[in-house]
Amino acid sequence: MITTRIRDCALLALLLLPLTIWAQAAGTDTSASVQQTWKLLDYVATDYAGAVSGGAVVDEAEYVEQQEFSATVVAQLDRLPETPQLAALREQAQGLVQAVNAKVGAEEVAERAHALGSALLAAYPVPSAPAQAPDLAHGAAVYQQHCVTCHGAKGAGDGPAAAALDPAPIDFTDAARADLRSPLSLYQATSQGIEGTGMVGYAGTLSDADLWAVSYYVGTLAYAPQAGQGEAAWRNTPALHAHVSSLEELSQMRAGQLAGSFGQDTARALLGWLRQNPSAVLDAPVGIALARAKLAASLAAHKAGRAEEAVQLALSSYLDGVEPDEARLDTRDRVLRGRIESAMGAYRSALSGRGGNAGEQAAAVDALLAEAQTVLGASSASPGTAFVGAFTILLREGLEALLVVIALLAFLHKAGRSETVRYVHYGWVLALVAGGITWLLATYFITISGASREVTEGLAALFAAVVLLSVGLWMHQKSIGGRWQQYLKEKMSAALKRRSAFFLFGLAFVSVYREVFETILFYAALWADGHHAWMVAGMAAAVAVLMVITWVILRTSRRLPLGTFFSASSALIAVLAVVLTGKGVAALQEAGWVNVTLAPIPSFDWLGIHPTWETTLAQLLMVLVLIAGYVFNRIQARQLLAFPSP
Repeated sequence: MITTRIRDCALLALLLLPLTIWAQAAGTDTSASVQQTWKLLDYVATDYAGAVSGGAVVDEAEYVEQQEFSATVVAQLDRLPETPQLAALREQAQGLVQAVNAKVGAEEVAERAHALGSALLAAYPVPSAPAQAPDLAHGAAVYQQHCVTCHGAKGAGDGPAAAALDPAPIDFTDAARADLRSPLSLYQATSQGIEGTGMVGYAGTLSDADLWAVSYYVGTLAYAPQAGQGEAAWRNTPALHAHVSSLEELSQMRAGQLAGSFGQDTARALLGWLRQNPSAVLDAPVGIALARAKLAASLAAHKAGRAEEAVQLALSSYLDGVEPDEARLDTRDRVLRGRIESAMGAYRSALSGRGGNAGEQAAAVDALLAEAQTVLGASSASPGTAFVGAFTILLREGLEALLVVIALLAFLHKAGRSETVRYVHYGWVLALVAGGITWLLATYFITISGASREVTEGLAALFAAVVLLSVGLWMHQKSIGGRWQQYLKEKMSAALKRRSAFFLFGLAFVSVYREVFETILFYAALWADGHHAWMVAGMAAAVAVLMVITWVILRTSRRLPLGTFFSASSALIAVLAVVLTGKGVAALQEAGWVNVTLAPIPSFDWLGIHPTWETTLAQLLMVLVLIAGYVFNRIQARQLLAFPSP
């Protein structure tokens, strides 16, 4: 029974771990459904104003359509795969349906629809930005070739064919309507078309680059008069960079989102200019500088009462600003990196009203970020720094996986089942191969965002912790009352030839892949600092040390009595399960999946101990389960001794 549960956990982890990365590289039914749902939300946000005004229906047919679309959103969400955010998405969707049915104001409906759309893309990431900055001159040419007949030369919806169309073509020069639309909105409409109108989809006719170019061009037509002032706003208002720091953010940005912070005129001017010059966002601050800008914008949103925006900007400050520089900072000042993580968690807690003053916490974070800028900007990495960084990262990340694999190998050798060792080797070798595939995908095909990285690491750690919990309890069970002798005599041969083969393979894969994944991302960041030969030397030195550790542990384990070996191994694996539990919850906190509530305890990252109640309670729960399991094993052992089987 225990072996079966272990096998199931290991196989589940084996199946799920790579999917969090690989699913981003391929189109899926989920991706198509998410895009269609997002398009429906965008349509409701934009066109509801034409159906309801002042609490009364002004266009019955349009209103019925708005009710249908909002209800369809609910149905679409019900068909999406489960995620931790799905319940909240469904609740938001029900709220949107109720708002539409109650005929509330257009501004509230638009706000609800846009908020749900943003949350949907955060929960189910799909391609939402061009691969490179669109060419606006090319976009204008595409427009003249395919769009001018209906929408007119200047986009006013007055082309030669417009009179024959019902409904009439969209007037792209209507600034009020344009405020509700983003380049992504226009891209979706251009590529997929709009049902019930003369707007057909061009996905099969135009390339993706063509579609983005014309979408960006169309997005400038309403803001042409103000666009000339946009460059000055971009140059002279650094806070704007925190809101629009990448092509993805620019592609999803609407003027209405910026108007609350910077005023409608500035918002229109800025987006008019940025959509004409999208490459400008590529020169925006990155790394720690971006983190500081987003932190300042988060505090400003908090003071203005925009709580959700403040939290999102705070999360982005870490994931988009600190995370890309984490590996470099880790090699130069690991303590400072840990202090930044804790301080940013405290700031997010203050924003959520769970302790502390947000302004004071933001000031503390900014001071630490300024210190990090000094550390990273003092000089480029030296050969010694490259060597030490490569050595310590591989040694630190590899040791956790190594201890699990060594425990399995030592157990098999000790039990005289050398023929099953290959399953362990299959597991860790395949994990290295999967790590190489991850590196290829991350380098040449997809960008692994900070959130995706933390989620992958967090889920991997928790899956491994669950598996190790089962393994630790199982080994402890065999270490007491002489039960290992009975186990070896009666079940060892059959179990290791059948069920345990899957278990050995799965546990080795899970344990190694998690560490390989994190190590690859750390090395990718360090590689950009140069001194590649010294990095390789550091890696080689770490491998040599790990090999020595392996030899020493395996040699020592052969001299231990088997009962003692089981007992020592169960203790080691129990400790690893507790450590990985803390690390897994901490990673999910950094990704925004788990709340952060500060606790008055010190931080020991290598033990997975972090100063938050969530990580602490999760580790305490793991300890309690282990203690309960050990007590149960001892009670069961006494009963077997008192009433031995015939």
